[in-house]
Amino acid sequence: MKSYLTEFIGTALLLAIVAGSGNMGETLGAGNAAVALLGNSIATGAGLFVLIVLLGPISGAHFNPVVSLMFWKLGHLDMKKMFGYWGCQFAGAIAGIWLTHLMFSLPIIQESTKVRTGVGIWVSEIISTLVLLSVIRIGDQEAKDKVPMLVALTVTAGYWFTSSTFFTNPAVALARSFTNTFVGIAPIDVYGFWVAEMFAALLMVGLFCRSKR
Repeated sequence: MKSYLTEFIGTALLLAIVAGSGNMGETLGAGNAAVALLGNSIATGAGLFVLIVLLGPISGAHFNPVVSLMFWKLGHLDMKKMFGYWGCQFAGAIAGIWLTHLMFSLPIIQESTKVRTGVGIWVSEIISTLVLLSVIRIGDQEAKDKVPMLVALTVTAGYWFTSSTFFTNPAVALARSFTNTFVGIAPIDVYGFWVAEMFAALLMVGLFCRSKR
């Protein structure tokens, strides 16, 4: 139960960092999207580093269904625990969005109107997810102690070099459809992100991950 609770809390805090910094950046940037994205990316990378360092020893600090899928394939999780992690990650992500709304005195229940769709966006999510999983996989093999820094810097850079702004996470995509702030995504567009992310994850685990079972 400790690892499940850690995945819930870690994912909730991650989404609070993503959504909160996005909202703060947009507000202080007076509508300047570049300023908002800069603040959003730096805060997300910094927060993610802290979360992975502190919570990694407890649950692995996945905070992401496709990461849990990869570690299941590698034999680090059994299927029951993987599904448990998924439930905690989706629930935690939505809770993190609602927590952000509460902190900023916004309506708790929202629906995003921000359109994020198109072939370029979908290809971007495929590439983003492959990059993230590759960094985690190679880092876990070759530089285990540097994985928190590698992941944090990859996500920070990913905000800027991808057109989709590096979601790479089905739980994050769903949760962000529940906020009509800077980081939102229209609910109808979540499906395209899910397909792209899962395609990349299945490609990764099918071709590059061998189970240690």
